[in-house]
Amino acid sequence: MGSEQNLCASTGVAFNKMKPYLAMISLQFGYAGMYIVTLLSFKHGFSHWIFVVYRHAIATLVFAPFAYFIEKKIRPQMTKSVFFKILVLAFLEPVLDQNLYGVGIQYTSATFAAVSLNVLPAITFIMAVIFRLEKVNLKKVHSVAKVIGTVITVAGAMTMTLYKGPAVNILWYTHRSSHQDAASSSAGQHWVAGTVMLLLSIVGWAAFFILQNKTLNEYPAPLSLTALVCLLGTVEGGVVAAIMEHRKSAWVIGFDSRLLAAAYSGIVCSGLAYYMQSVVNRVRGPVFVTAFSPLTMIITAVLGAIILSEQVHLGSLIGALIIVFGLYSVVWGKSKENSAANKLAYDEERAQELPATNKDIQGIVDADIIETTVKSKSHQKKNSPHEGP
Repeated sequence: MGSEQNLCASTGVAFNKMKPYLAMISLQFGYAGMYIVTLLSFKHGFSHWIFVVYRHAIATLVFAPFAYFIEKKIRPQMTKSVFFKILVLAFLEPVLDQNLYGVGIQYTSATFAAVSLNVLPAITFIMAVIFRLEKVNLKKVHSVAKVIGTVITVAGAMTMTLYKGPAVNILWYTHRSSHQDAASSSAGQHWVAGTVMLLLSIVGWAAFFILQNKTLNEYPAPLSLTALVCLLGTVEGGVVAAIMEHRKSAWVIGFDSRLLAAAYSGIVCSGLAYYMQSVVNRVRGPVFVTAFSPLTMIITAVLGAIILSEQVHLGSLIGALIIVFGLYSVVWGKSKENSAANKLAYDEERAQELPATNKDIQGIVDADIIETTVKSKSHQKKNSPHEGP
């Protein structure tokens, strides 16, 4: 019976440790599906400006009730500082990142958009160092690994940007229609511009994670923060869409790929993703949250080849390999740093406990000495001869 309880306890502890990893890995599958669905909707004429508005409107409607009731007792009071941070968060991710991404994915491909995400951890790491969420000590091996990995990752991103190369068939499915060939030719003319748009969107996304981490310190209610970001993202995105998209017909959607893209992206990649990233970001930091993006590249490449008949170009493959190598140099350094920090915290805790224990022992000894002295004096007083007048 005792062994079964110990096994259940150890299993529970192991599962709790794995939760952040499982959460981030599952999100990569969600993002991969989003890249495919959104690109299909864009090819059917869905405006990415309007897509952003509908996406976050749906996320707000779904998650706001949960946020209101679940975090009703723990939600802190809104301050001007927190509200301003949420306004900026809503601009960085729902408006800036996703609209630039929408342009970039149309100018390149779903697979390339996923590949470009591999540079996200490096950019996040650089920003985390600037805003003192990450420490760099070049005398430590793990810090050197993080710096070198970041440089390698940036080099891989530059390779993807400047060198396209010939197409590479990663699967046996190579049938391409004339419409797809025409779309590919059109996208090829704007490849560099699309790549720049994607990289700028990633910078906005990295800044979002940095500010999200700081906001959670003042407003530790991740579900409410998610709902507020989606709500303000809907408002800000609506203003931008009204300026950029003048066709009234573009706002009309039916039960088609456009509604599917907005609903799927809103629920999975805005609502769920913002919430899960908030929880993990608060515990593990922004670099950990972004460390799993290469998995998205693999999933999207397979889905893109099967569903969209996309071809991966040699420059993308070379750049992706360089980025993955650099990325996991950063991840290795980060893991070693966490291990060293945990060991240091444990040693400091032990060092604080020992003096307290010694102090307690000394207090007991001192009390015994005082008690013995009092008893001795009392005994001497009783045995001394009585002095008369």
